[in-house]
Amino acid sequence: MTNPFFEDWTAPYQAPPLDRFRPEHFPPAYDRALAEHAAEIVAIAENPAPPSFENVVVALEKSGQLLTRVDSVFSNLASSATNEALQAIELEMAPRLSAHWSAISMHPALFARLDALFQKRAALGLEAEQLRVLERYHLDFVRAGAEAKGEARDRLAAIGQRLAVLGTQFSQNVLGDEEDWVLTLTEEQMAGIPPAVRDAAAARAKELGEHMPFAITLARSSVEPMLQFADDRALREQLYRAWVSRGDNDNPRNNSAIITEMLALRAERARLLGYENFAAFKLADSMAGTAQRARALLEEVWEPARRRALEERDALQALITREGGNFRLAPWDWRYYAEKLRQEKYDFDTEALKPYFTLSNLIEAAFFTAGKLFGVSFRPRHDVPVYHPDVQTWDVVREGQVIGLFYADYFARPGKQGGAWMSSFRDQHRLGGTGADEVLPVIVNNANFNKADPCLLSFDDAVTLFHEMGHALHGLLSHVRYPRLSGTNVARDFVELPSQLFEHWLEEPAVLERFARHYQTGEPIPKTLLDKLRRTRNYGQGFATVEFLASAIIDMDFHTQEPPADPKQAQEKSLARIGMPEEIGPRHAAPHFTHVFGGEGYSAGYYAYLWSEVLDADGFKAFEEAHDPFDPATAHRLYKFIYSGGGSRDFATAYRAFRGRDPQVAPLLQGRGLLSPAA
Repeated sequence: MTNPFFEDWTAPYQAPPLDRFRPEHFPPAYDRALAEHAAEIVAIAENPAPPSFENVVVALEKSGQLLTRVDSVFSNLASSATNEALQAIELEMAPRLSAHWSAISMHPALFARLDALFQKRAALGLEAEQLRVLERYHLDFVRAGAEAKGEARDRLAAIGQRLAVLGTQFSQNVLGDEEDWVLTLTEEQMAGIPPAVRDAAAARAKELGEHMPFAITLARSSVEPMLQFADDRALREQLYRAWVSRGDNDNPRNNSAIITEMLALRAERARLLGYENFAAFKLADSMAGTAQRARALLEEVWEPARRRALEERDALQALITREGGNFRLAPWDWRYYAEKLRQEKYDFDTEALKPYFTLSNLIEAAFFTAGKLFGVSFRPRHDVPVYHPDVQTWDVVREGQVIGLFYADYFARPGKQGGAWMSSFRDQHRLGGTGADEVLPVIVNNANFNKADPCLLSFDDAVTLFHEMGHALHGLLSHVRYPRLSGTNVARDFVELPSQLFEHWLEEPAVLERFARHYQTGEPIPKTLLDKLRRTRNYGQGFATVEFLASAIIDMDFHTQEPPADPKQAQEKSLARIGMPEEIGPRHAAPHFTHVFGGEGYSAGYYAYLWSEVLDADGFKAFEEAHDPFDPATAHRLYKFIYSGGGSRDFATAYRAFRGRDPQVAPLLQGRGLLSPAA
């Protein structure tokens, strides 16, 4: 069998031949890659020469190139274009890969050589980036159990393998529930639905081969517009209950037992490594540092957010009463009546924005913003192989040089996990290894927008696009020597800073006035509509903040308390303790909380979005203080210390270098409209 993994890749910039990979290519590629990497590790560990930075750290950085290549392709396809064959390989490989990495991290001779360097690091004469990568490697090994002995070492390896399997099963269960559920609708049931949402539902019905005129799935981009506009209350309830029940149905994909086992294993691993609980272990290598600091931020924002949410609830209930509704506001009613109240209070229909927010224009808006800030340009490529016809590619140019390759895969479809994310097929570094000193990053953005012609985005969809572009730029602008420090290889509560900060430019007049143009006439978005958008910027922030914080607090409770026998009951206990309004559900309930249970990911770290928002709200103030959203000096500091530096600096130090001081919480509360007038 001809296997693309065993060939030189001849596409532009040695991009992977994504149109050629088949499921049968992965098992033999993994077999060879694991064997090669294991042999390289033995050679590093048993090198008779005294340990040095070059023969330990650099050798580790250069090892496993085939494994990195195979794993990056596989993980991307398993997320964006999976099928039964890939899912079977994913389940088979999860414990093998975990065992492989455990064997490396716990290799006594290898760690002895690394530890010898670490102990005398001050006398090695290393440059700052060399010292940083040595320290990060040493910490990685210690946190993986390199200092554990005997039975504890074996148990840590076994726990890692089991968690890898459980995380894979969890994600596959959620995806299975999402893909098995399709609701077909009649013309009558679509009452109240705006044209753009109707068109997307009609396109989905046609794509799925349904005989009814409209169809919706459990993708967020499909569900939320229906909850926002559908007049049929029974339909909204049916859809909401299906949506929040993913991973919690009476079928073999129920995730309850998986959650219980994962929490118990994580707690056991933390204790074996000397920590009180899993959150203490996880946050020891973060900006927050401790679970107490992370929880303090959540609690500081919770009370003003809850007060605002209760005010919003009362206003929605009053609207229901005024309309003659003889029922109490329920979770499936919130978005519907919030939209009606928005229109009544501000004379602003969010759907009025959609004709001005075409996907193609928003892509160009993100490119324009990146160009103004960082001097990059994006050139379309049509000769780069892709794994699906929906995928677009560009090469990225800065100062006359190509610095990376960018892929975008924006549409929902079967076989693609929900949500939006950035990942890479290759990370930037300057160690060479493929014949060139500079290894260019190959970065991909994924989303799940409804495919239509034209594709019209909601404002929230547009924010999502800018958010993921911020992540992409973090990978594309990376300018470091060592792969371990490249791009988004940073602390979990720092990684969202570049993405959330980039969102701010979507609302800048220089961007909106240029790219928010009517898809039919080309006319710019009216100033009156922009003014309404700005006036309603903080409308509904009580709901949005409470919805997020509830999930973050559940995550923190799960990982600081004793593992529960019944995760659902434990979740309800957490919500009762904080006084969660019963009319609002957490943004991610435990059974489908893939951020936390679909692997290590954001476990004990979902708070990171809020932590990073403190940074991004405070960080954007720097541009406001310069009276220019594209101020060159501020943008240069942002590029140098945040976007291009990867993990080459301590993260708090990097932020201070950009901002000139530590961040403040007030801009976040102000930005969300949660500060009282007196404050």
